[in-house]
Amino acid sequence: MTRLLTSSDLLAVLDPEASLKALREGFRQADSSTVTGQRVRTDLPFPGTATVLIPGLLPGIDAYTVKVNAKFPGARPALRGVICLHSGRDGELLALLDSATVTAWRTGLAAALGTHVIAAPDPAGEAVLGVVGAGAQAEIMVRGLRSLRSFCDLVVHDTDPGRAAEFAARHHGRILGSATEIAAATDVVLLSTWSRAPVLNLADSRPGQHFTTLGADEPGKQELSADLLAAALLVVDDREQAAAMGALAAAGLPATAADATLGELLGGAHPGRTCGTTRSVYAPVGLPWQDLAVAWDAYRQAERLSVGTRIDLLG
Repeated sequence: MTRLLTSSDLLAVLDPEASLKALREGFRQADSSTVTGQRVRTDLPFPGTATVLIPGLLPGIDAYTVKVNAKFPGARPALRGVICLHSGRDGELLALLDSATVTAWRTGLAAALGTHVIAAPDPAGEAVLGVVGAGAQAEIMVRGLRSLRSFCDLVVHDTDPGRAAEFAARHHGRILGSATEIAAATDVVLLSTWSRAPVLNLADSRPGQHFTTLGADEPGKQELSADLLAAALLVVDDREQAAAMGALAAAGLPATAADATLGELLGGAHPGRTCGTTRSVYAPVGLPWQDLAVAWDAYRQAERLSVGTRIDLLG
């Protein structure tokens, strides 16, 4: 039997604290996996792209994921797909999960974790948080980051003024008119857009500032300029993936331009930020094992609570 978990099912069982813990452990363990995850992306003869992430694997979990996504920027939601959770013992299809929800959670929370680890410490909560792009991933990213540290204010910009206004209202923030205004007013900037050209350059930043860029997750997409990336402590989730289709590729930078991976920071192999005036950037692409980290926790909770619909695909 296969458990079908819709978006509402997943929201009933997912817990930000548990997902953050699973992702943190995943970053520490993922490099020891004997099978390298693959991210395959192709253009379509329609106004969108198709992406497959396979296999999602983590040491200690006897299961794996296969994710199939469609990205159509003009649609709402723009990302639609399914995650297949298979048993590692016999390949049984344990669950089919809504990919948009799992992707938003694992991407947003992993970005929140990376931001917290890399950005300058702020125990007094005096920093201002900026958001460029007020979509689903920014929503989860802000929720996750606020569970890890405090901010004295939040400002947001989106090309859709209505969406920016709703986001600001939900998070008790203010609206600003451009990405450059966001950068000028904040200490930590979260970007999650569809931009195919830099929205911020080195001249828009200042020493000590941190940027997390989620939009550069496939070829041709870019949010931060090459000079800003080169001037910052640059952390990625995977060097080769970032150079093939992420922020490094968009800026024409090699894999060696990344100073560290988030796994290296969490595992102690790299010290991370060592100076208060250092600019820093977290530029993840998104890795298959992150889908498993969140999907496995959701599946176990759904099994325990009998959430979702059980179907017999072989019947």
